[in-house]
Amino acid sequence: MTSVDTSTRAEDPGPSGYAAARLRLLTEKEQSGPPRRAALARLTDDWLTGLFAAARPPRGVALVAVGGYGRGELSPRSDLDLLLLHDGTADPGAVATLADRIWYPVWDLGLALDHSVRTPAEALKTAGEDLKVQLGLLDARPVAGDLGVVAGLRTAVLADWRNQAPKKLPELDALCRERAERMGELRFLLEPDLKEARGGLRDAQVLRAVAASWLADAPREGLDGARRRLLDARDALHLATGRATDRLALQEQDAVAEELGLLDADTLLREVYEAARVISYATDVTWREVNRVLKARSARPRLRGLLGGRTGGRGAKPPIARTPLAEGVVEMDGEVVLALSAKPDRDPVLPLRAAAAAAQSGLPLSLHAVRRLAADAKPLPVPWPAEAREELVTLLGAGESTVPVWEALEAEGLITRLLPDWERVRCRPQRNPVHTWTVDRHLVETAVRASSLTRRVGRPDLLLVAALLHDIGKGWPGDHSVAGETIARDVAARIGFDRADVAVVATVVRHHLLLVETATRRDLDDPATVRSVATAVGTQGALELLHALTEADALATGPAAWSTWRASLVADLVKRVGAVLAGEAGAEPEPAAPSAEQERLAIEALRTGEPVLALRTQPEAAPEDGTPEPVGVELLIALPDQPGVLPAAAGVLALHRLTVRAADLRAVELPTELGEGPGAVLVLNWRVAAAYGSLPQAARLRADLVRALDGSLDIPARLAERDAAYPRRRGVTAPPPRVTVAPAGSRLATVIEVRAQDAPGLLHRIGRALEGADVRVRSAHVSTLGANAVDTLYVTRPDGSLLPAEEAADLAQALEAALG
Repeated sequence: MTSVDTSTRAEDPGPSGYAAARLRLLTEKEQSGPPRRAALARLTDDWLTGLFAAARPPRGVALVAVGGYGRGELSPRSDLDLLLLHDGTADPGAVATLADRIWYPVWDLGLALDHSVRTPAEALKTAGEDLKVQLGLLDARPVAGDLGVVAGLRTAVLADWRNQAPKKLPELDALCRERAERMGELRFLLEPDLKEARGGLRDAQVLRAVAASWLADAPREGLDGARRRLLDARDALHLATGRATDRLALQEQDAVAEELGLLDADTLLREVYEAARVISYATDVTWREVNRVLKARSARPRLRGLLGGRTGGRGAKPPIARTPLAEGVVEMDGEVVLALSAKPDRDPVLPLRAAAAAAQSGLPLSLHAVRRLAADAKPLPVPWPAEAREELVTLLGAGESTVPVWEALEAEGLITRLLPDWERVRCRPQRNPVHTWTVDRHLVETAVRASSLTRRVGRPDLLLVAALLHDIGKGWPGDHSVAGETIARDVAARIGFDRADVAVVATVVRHHLLLVETATRRDLDDPATVRSVATAVGTQGALELLHALTEADALATGPAAWSTWRASLVADLVKRVGAVLAGEAGAEPEPAAPSAEQERLAIEALRTGEPVLALRTQPEAAPEDGTPEPVGVELLIALPDQPGVLPAAAGVLALHRLTVRAADLRAVELPTELGEGPGAVLVLNWRVAAAYGSLPQAARLRADLVRALDGSLDIPARLAERDAAYPRRRGVTAPPPRVTVAPAGSRLATVIEVRAQDAPGLLHRIGRALEGADVRVRSAHVSTLGANAVDTLYVTRPDGSLLPAEEAADLAQALEAALG
């Protein structure tokens, strides 16, 4: 038996001596945290050992500590969880007398006691019927008496736990989920329960139990420290309140912070939230591994039956399929992992590419992949390359599945490495009860909400980035909108937006509260009110972004922050401001002239009467005006004007697994000496990227394009065959496509705007739908912003005239139906 320090030893073995020594220990400021908890457990051991010995126990009896006391972790007001264990040979009356001589002194001191008297068989039977009892016995520790009977019980409990793990762990998982639903997430609550809320001490205990099953283990990094911080906070709470409570109430937080030597209550909550985040993430990873192992075990007998008992040799396991998701990223066994060929040390975009692929697929990022990325990936250059920016936008636009992927990156420090300003808002509490989340989680939730509104704006990438940054200024003193404007300007430039886009993001962040505050507090019939908003916003594009962000921000704040009434007021204000801005719009710009390269290819196509292709694998440098280069490599196609060009070209690219990041189709009129009069040539300027693997050769693309145009290559059938053979994981649920007619968009053509989720073959389906509607595509301008496609199509009737309003509306409706 280990004795306590002299300063805390109970010189009087009775209750009064123990009480005095306990009081001295708890009032010593020099000793706190794990040493004090361990010292309190030792002091209690010594006292109970004395009580046990004084009662002259019979043979085959032991006093056992279970639960937190069994782990040697006693907080100032913790219960004493004790089991009087006997082998059944002693007289029942003697055992009952022994119990009374231990329990009553504990009660006399006013200490909370959870007690039982059982034989090993009774203890095992109770544990088999009550999961909570079984978990407590996993931490059983002898205090006094027969060590052999305790060792036998511990061995039997652990053996039962491991044998019953396939049955017991799903039951434990369900209990944890029910508790989380009832108690909430510790890291987001203003008055959290340090023990029972998700990410609290109870979950830390569960992780120990799962590890004891040998079925799966929690990620250990940071877990002990997180658990220690929560235990320290509970100790301070007990001392500050003098009560056995686990709820960190608002009125107690300043005193608890002072007890811990922290600056203030906000600092306390940040530490608590940080600890809870570590435990929550470890919980997610652990249960995912448990479920994966259990699923694999249940599948093996079925697989052996299907193979007639042949599994490729003794001990052989079936191969695990790897499905490519992006360059260097694959799906394996329900998780996103790095491909065998991936080289994080040479591919700084890989962390964002893997995260975007995981979020879009609705899959978790494997722990091993995230840790390898954190350890090996090189920092991104500043400004970021276009691909990195696109992958960030894709990640933010994935909806609900963004959250677990973001948290996986956060857990390994990748978010603050990508966005250093994130550190100031990480785990920062919001003391306004309207807010559901901490500042950092609110920003991610706002992006999640904004992802469902991307069809309402022409620049979904700017909306998603502004959503992520709109409250970033809350990490700094002063007006968070003013501070946020400066930070957002720096971040937007860092991730590679051009000057104009940086200005828009900064404006939207600066004024993200403008619409709702003006709509609910000002007279909208006063022209000065509307003009002031128009002046602050500046452009129609910024206005529509601000409108969508206002709604996303409110929805991500909490149920009390948005209503039909507020939505109608904001919509009315936006309509009035839009009318003012429309009156200040400039004239329609003239179309850009073809480049020398485009003109050369067009002449060659007109001379030969066949398609001409040029594939440039090195992107051009960014123009002098600062416009960022699109992602991918440039593919130029020129061919004589004829029906079906758009769906044929887009379909060929889809067949070769090329993702269209940007595209421009236009008819070029050229004077020619090779025919009679001028000739019309279509020039398609594509920016494409291989979904994974290498780019196809230009000759193969040209050959397939010729076959598609002459009808010998059935693109719809080929795409359908591939989809049937390799069905795409559904992943995230994207907002439905939206097709609109731009009012007064052009004097030369009817302008159709398509906003949809980017997917293989999307442009091919748009082209087929337009061909079926018997309209001519005069020009098309395609951009892919993250996972969102924003396509503008200039169409006319076959004779070149504009579509009447009703006919244009019908076309938009038909396109929407075809894409849905």
